[in-house]
Amino acid sequence: MTTVAARPPFTETPFGAGEFAGTGQMLRLSLRRDRVIAPLWALLIGLMPALQIVSIKDLYSTQQQLDQFAATTAASPALIAMYGPVFSSALGSIGTWKAGAMYALIAIAAVLTVVRHTRVEEETGRAELVGATSIGRFAGLTGALLLTYGAAAVAGIVCAASLMATDLPVAGSVAFGAALAGSGFVWGAIAAVAAQVSSGARIARGVAFAALGAAFAVRAVGDAGNGVLSWFSPLGWCLQIRPFAQERWWVLILLAALGALATALAYQLLRTRDLGAGMLADRAGPAAAGAGLAGPVGLAWRLQRGSLLAWTIGFGLYGLLIGGAVQSIGGMLDDSGTLKDVVTSLGGSADLEKSFIAYAITMLAAAAAAYSVSSVLRLHEEENSGRAETVLAAAVGRVRYASSHLLFAVAGPAVALLVCGLGIGVVWGATEGGTADKIGQSLGAVAVQLPAVWVLTAVAMLLFGVVPKYAALAWAVLSAMIVVFLLGSLGGLPQWMLDLVPFIHPPKLPGAAFAPAPLAWLLAVAAAGLAVGVLAFRRRDLR
Repeated sequence: MTTVAARPPFTETPFGAGEFAGTGQMLRLSLRRDRVIAPLWALLIGLMPALQIVSIKDLYSTQQQLDQFAATTAASPALIAMYGPVFSSALGSIGTWKAGAMYALIAIAAVLTVVRHTRVEEETGRAELVGATSIGRFAGLTGALLLTYGAAAVAGIVCAASLMATDLPVAGSVAFGAALAGSGFVWGAIAAVAAQVSSGARIARGVAFAALGAAFAVRAVGDAGNGVLSWFSPLGWCLQIRPFAQERWWVLILLAALGALATALAYQLLRTRDLGAGMLADRAGPAAAGAGLAGPVGLAWRLQRGSLLAWTIGFGLYGLLIGGAVQSIGGMLDDSGTLKDVVTSLGGSADLEKSFIAYAITMLAAAAAAYSVSSVLRLHEEENSGRAETVLAAAVGRVRYASSHLLFAVAGPAVALLVCGLGIGVVWGATEGGTADKIGQSLGAVAVQLPAVWVLTAVAMLLFGVVPKYAALAWAVLSAMIVVFLLGSLGGLPQWMLDLVPFIHPPKLPGAAFAPAPLAWLLAVAAAGLAVGVLAFRRRDLR
């Protein structure tokens, strides 16, 4: 006779050392996988504020110019909503004003890093294989958080050191670096919570980025108003530390407390849920697929529509802010003769308001390229998860499958930028008159940047098709181009290096003369890269 022992009922166990067993190994694995990406974003984000200081030194050489800059900014609710208030006319405060965008940028990097090493690992089944060994339940999450927090700390240290190297006060430099690291800490912890709540990496990123977008909106509305609402946003806390303007060190306690609470919540949620599942159950789908899901294009639409909607809304709102800032920016730029030379070197016009729009749209084009790269790399994610193999096992060719995602990688940035251009034109026209003409100029300005965006789309597809193992290097290429573009605006870089950045070549509309030749070359390069990438994907083995 065979006897079967009764299975004891499930009981929750308190946190123990065994749950963290293997944390060192998981951290080393995370470091190994992110040995290029993590140091890259930490260094780039850490150095960007110092580059901003250098540019401000060149553009505003006297204290009178800095005072005028601060006064003009304080009178523009649109500029305050975009970047936050200027708390002092000191060089450090003015120079790090726009660098406050780094708080959001490091938040994005932290979210992507945490989700990549937690929810993606569960979604692909690798976490289950690792968990079947002597690795504890919390080891993977702990390794991901240690990597993210460590990279954020490195970014903060690099930021503080580079600011001090520009002869800024030590206290303000350390405060800005601490705020930068604190933002990475908080949003890394929020991403960890999102990874426990959702059942998929795409949803986890959506939840975290939705929280980030809400925090930005609350901060923007609060700063444009009486400032009270800003205290309900972690991004507002970073600004309220006020580097170089009688620093408020106690605000760091708020960031530390929120980060610690979110981290503890993430561990508690991980402890109580099943591996591979989320706290929110998946919504049951219909019994039969609708006509919209027929074919690879329908599948790609289902996978890409959330990102397309989010980016389009974000670009539209930013376009409204840019349009509202045009009037005040003209007087601000007129105070600096050096800035006029910079505008001319970048292909701008003598009309500084139009040149401001052209420069802002160029930077938004770089952001649109990031969206496009993300859309292309969705192919890489589908392949790594094994879902691409299932789709391609049916009557779907590889070229058709890849083209379905490339459709959104090419058309998505166009939609987002055109909505942004429409927002700029509407507000610009409402404040200065001639709305129809202003809308036409703004739409033309964003349209000429699309070939440059598509060059980055081609780079991502080329890497995915030829060397899929290194497809993520498309982010490094984009980051390097942005840095070269920003440094090129200050002069000193050789022309051949500037020519490698596609965003430099389109005519700087509105204001500059239209030149079709650069657009034709950019379109040719993009088309060739896309074609080679698709053909390479068609011929290689799936991973």
